[in-house]
Amino acid sequence: MSEDLATPRVSIGTHSAQGPRPRNEDFVGAVLGAQVAAERRDVAAAIADGIGSARGGRVAAETTVRGFLDGFWDVPETMEVQRAGARILDSLNAWINAQGRQDANLVGMGCTFTALVLRGRLAHLLHVGDTRAYRWSNDRLVRLTTDHVRDDRGQSPVLTRAVGIEPELRLDYTSHAVALHDRFLLCSDGVHGSLVDEAIADILKVRSAPDDTARALTDAALEAGSTDNCTALVLDVVALPTARSEDVGTHIRRLPLIAVPQVGDTVDGFVLNVLVSDGRYSRIFGAVDDVDGGPVALKFPKPQVAAVETHHAAFVREAWVGTRVTSPWVAHVIELPPGRQTCLYTVMPLYTGELLESRIARQPAVGLEEGRSIAVRLAHATAALHRADIIHRDIKPDNVMLENAGSLKLLDLGVVRLPGLEDFAPEHIPGTRAYMAPEMFRGEAGNVATDIYALGVTLFRVFTGTYPYGNVDATSPPRQERPRDLATLRPDLPAWVQAALARAISLDPAERFRDMTELAHEFEAGPAYAPPPARRPLTLYERSPVRFWQGVSALLAIALAASLLWK
Repeated sequence: MSEDLATPRVSIGTHSAQGPRPRNEDFVGAVLGAQVAAERRDVAAAIADGIGSARGGRVAAETTVRGFLDGFWDVPETMEVQRAGARILDSLNAWINAQGRQDANLVGMGCTFTALVLRGRLAHLLHVGDTRAYRWSNDRLVRLTTDHVRDDRGQSPVLTRAVGIEPELRLDYTSHAVALHDRFLLCSDGVHGSLVDEAIADILKVRSAPDDTARALTDAALEAGSTDNCTALVLDVVALPTARSEDVGTHIRRLPLIAVPQVGDTVDGFVLNVLVSDGRYSRIFGAVDDVDGGPVALKFPKPQVAAVETHHAAFVREAWVGTRVTSPWVAHVIELPPGRQTCLYTVMPLYTGELLESRIARQPAVGLEEGRSIAVRLAHATAALHRADIIHRDIKPDNVMLENAGSLKLLDLGVVRLPGLEDFAPEHIPGTRAYMAPEMFRGEAGNVATDIYALGVTLFRVFTGTYPYGNVDATSPPRQERPRDLATLRPDLPAWVQAALARAISLDPAERFRDMTELAHEFEAGPAYAPPPARRPLTLYERSPVRFWQGVSALLAIALAASLLWK
């Protein structure tokens, strides 16, 4: 992703099916701002479903979608999306309501409506009725809109809000932070009325092209028995504007620290229901998001342990990484929309599994293939950081989560070294002493080579459970100049593993791997990179077994003759 990217890049696909209805009352559309004017950076998409019982349902749907998408580019980009959308839709609502009262051919015309606007790193939603918006992100489906319907004594649901049915429009508005590779869905009730959320999720997660996914959704709804028009719009986020470090830092430094909450508390709509971790510097809770739904993890600092500036710096780092790095192996930081967060904490997906430190302590010992898999994935995680000029500085088993599904996450991004953000003084370079490269004790702030060293120590512990340089615990510095012999500790492992680890944990940075990709390749290739066996002279038996046995027979004959003569 280029550093000067200012406009979200997306891929959009749509499909609409008439179904068993006599006509299609749905209408859908999308416009990229750059197609309208070079300076416009927004992306707008909208869907509407005409009220089927009204004569002008299709007219209302098409008028509303076209009117919104055309009108949105006529208001200045400096106007907030909520205000701009409400102004446009209020005008459309007034016109449609008047036409429905004045034109006998359009009596009762109206439509439901949902619009999605991407501006910067935020998704803005404008909604009325029972069309819906969903987001598929981090393997989780979240419904972003609420249906405005009521049950009519067991009959079909009755709309309580829609465009055109009232003189004044009651419009819902929400905003949500967007992450790279998020997938959004706008659909009519013909789709979601026949497909449960699990079925929608199963189709979205396949990650086919948006056009194919939209068609798959409408086809599935009709196969499930939908008797309505079925329309879907799928939008994939391909690239996002890069958040500037000063913007991230300014926002977070304004957030106050609070007393560490307890299980059962609610903070900014997050219900804290379980204590996940209670460390020296922070406390992590499993929580339920009452706003967007779904489980998350919240990390709160402990104000009494460190200075306010130190906490803010750590959370700035985590937020910065969350806006810059997208990797299946790096913990994701969920960016909240402006105005929701009132105090200092970090929101992450709720990862479930086992810390690598716990796996090391558990029997049986980590085998070759399991260890290779951990090495490769952890190297790829760190390589993703390095590609963004980010140095982790605290790679260790306590900061690696082995997920239940077989994946892996590199955690704790609070002490990373970042371009453009303030760093620690030389005497306070962060890290865990047993995993810190020797040059860090001499003032090196952290680079690719020091992360490789820390990963090497981590992998040595993965295979042996011990530290390579005689440390008794994570807080002790190295005590010897030569690493322990892996062949003695784990004689079942091949020699190439010892060679690879020895290179990673070399005391001389110049002798380590050049980068994490090279380290990952070494463990992926495995025996292919093993040194060839040392050549030795062939024995007489190996060179000529026939002559060997002839010689043995001759010696036995001589010995027998000598024995007879002796007697």
